[in-house]
Amino acid sequence: MSHFVNLSLNGISSGMIYASVALGLVLVWRATRIINFAQGSMAMFSTYMAVTLLDRNLGYWEAFAVALAVGLALGAVVERTLIRPLQGKPELNPVIVTFGLFILLEGVAGAIFGVRSRGVPAAFSQSGLTIGHHRVSFSHFDLFVLGSVLALMVLMLVLFRATDVGLRMRASAFAPEMSRLVGVRVGRVLTLGWALASLAGSLAGLLVAPRSAFSPNYMDLILVYAFTAAVVGGLESPVGALVGGLLTGLVLSFVGGYLGSSLEPLGAAVILILVLSARPEGLFSRPAARQV
Repeated sequence: MSHFVNLSLNGISSGMIYASVALGLVLVWRATRIINFAQGSMAMFSTYMAVTLLDRNLGYWEAFAVALAVGLALGAVVERTLIRPLQGKPELNPVIVTFGLFILLEGVAGAIFGVRSRGVPAAFSQSGLTIGHHRVSFSHFDLFVLGSVLALMVLMLVLFRATDVGLRMRASAFAPEMSRLVGVRVGRVLTLGWALASLAGSLAGLLVAPRSAFSPNYMDLILVYAFTAAVVGGLESPVGALVGGLLTGLVLSFVGGYLGSSLEPLGAAVILILVLSARPEGLFSRPAARQV
């Protein structure tokens, strides 16, 4: 029973990290109708900025804030220089560009920082909490992860449902020409969407780095699981990203704990196939209306 509880708690903690990356994917999709496959490598790059500052004895929270700021700026620069020139081009072009950016950032990070794995300090203790007379595999840092991702989801819900900025993002994504006619500055709105999504990814990179072997490709598998979470929950839904992340984290934890960690990627593929077969739009997205 204790093994099951520990696997569940580990799945919740991992699932919240997948959810944080998935929230960034959802944000870019809702703002620009693009899947950003460079989300993980952008998060990796901003996390390296924080680690470099930590190595130079800057305080943890100062480095944390700098990494988020770098992620925000990187997202804006990517949209302005790489994505915006592709407006009006075939829809596959931005996807190919994000794949290229993914490869480029990992190569640049390897050239600058090296490819050797290293440890990264965490904001809080990673020792398991003691509940009663039992120690569980859920730490103060896991609580921080949980609170951070929940706060991120709430902020996204408020952004899209209760602010003019969120409404402009959605309008610019679905009907950019009509949005321009009613005074929306579409270019700035899209840049903001990419910047905020990159900030969300940077948060995920900072949260996962202390729990992994930190290297230029440490976010690759996380991105695969986060994409699974986003598709399972529905690319239109921040709540779906959270639920999809938790579902993915729990399933992978049980697969790894009972069947072996080598089967975890297969578990993600099975989740994706089952959900897409039963509900292609995701669990929390409404089916798109079709004109006939």
